[in-house]
Parts: sequence; structure tokens; C-alpha cells
Amino acid sequence: MAVGLVEASNAPLLARPFYAEGDPGPIVAALAHVPELLEATMPFIAVALGPSAISWRIKEIVILRASAQLECRYCVQSHTPVALDAGLSRDEVIALRGSALADTVFTDTAEVALIHWVDEVATGRGAVSESLRDALREHYEDPEVVELTVLVGATMMLNRFCTALELPTSPEALVRLADEGLG
Repeated sequence: MAVGLVEASNAPLLARPFYAEGDPGPIVAALAHVPELLEATMPFIAVALGPSAISWRIKEIVILRASAQLECRYCVQSHTPVALDAGLSRDEVIALRGSALADTVFTDTAEVALIHWVDEVATGRGAVSESLRDALREHYEDPEVVELTVLVGATMMLNRFCTALELPTSPEALVRLADEGLG
């Protein structure tokens, strides 16, 4: 790890509420070094990644795909079990992780359009092509497009944070990955 993780016993006063229910995970434990950032970042992440009008399955497609595109080991390992729990098949997870072509695994045209959108937003430069934008808008209304795009951006921020700081994946996630043959 590039930085130590703040233990509950050493947490600054402003960070202590994040430890109230036990181990808050490595993202919080790293952000706890700067409690002012922790207090601002965690509510944003909770809204961007949390429950909304966008289904859990769709959110996990976005998070796992963006994380795979940005090669974030922590986020791919952490969200693979979550994606399975959200109803994605093993083959779909493998495709989102880049080990198979998503277009050959996903049959829902809305999900295929979304995957192409995520790929372009996460890895492209400049404006997103009009054809990709039009394909996405065939399936999603403006509020959904905004939310999905913010979700890609929030995931990218977390990808870079977790990768740069080499945050550790939880032992529980690693066991689940091994059990699923997705380690």
C-alpha cells in the first residue's frame, strides 16, 4: 500500500463516525487521513453508487466495466462478487472484466449501448461520438444518462484513488472470487 490505513483507535475525531459500525473498509480508512475529504467524499459516493432509479444490475455493469477498463485491481476484485449478487451471470461478469467480447455475451440492446457508453466515457478523449450518444438515448432518458455518466466518473475517481494507493481487497472478496473461479 502507498499509505497506511487509519485504524479505528487512531481515527481523527471527524473520521470516528465512519468506524462506528466496525471496519469501514480501505477507502474510508485511507480517506480518514484527511477527515475533511472523507466527510465530503463519502456522501457523494453513497449517492452516486447507492440505490436510485437505476437498477442495481445496471449500476454494477457500469462500475465493473469502468473498473476493468481502467485496470483497477481493487475495484474489479471488490465488485465482481457484487455484480454476481446483482444478477449478472458469470459469463457477463467475465465479459465486463474484458476476458470476452461484451457484444457476444450481452443480448439486451440497452445494456450493449450502455457498455459502449462506459467504454468511451472511461477511456476516450474529447467528446463522445454522436452515434454512441444516440444509441444510449434510445434506451435511457436524460436523467438516467446524467446519472449513468456521473456513475462512470465517480467510478473512475475511485479507480484512480484505489490503484494509486494500492488499496487491499478484502479477504472475503478474495475468497468469493476463488470460490467462483474468478480470482
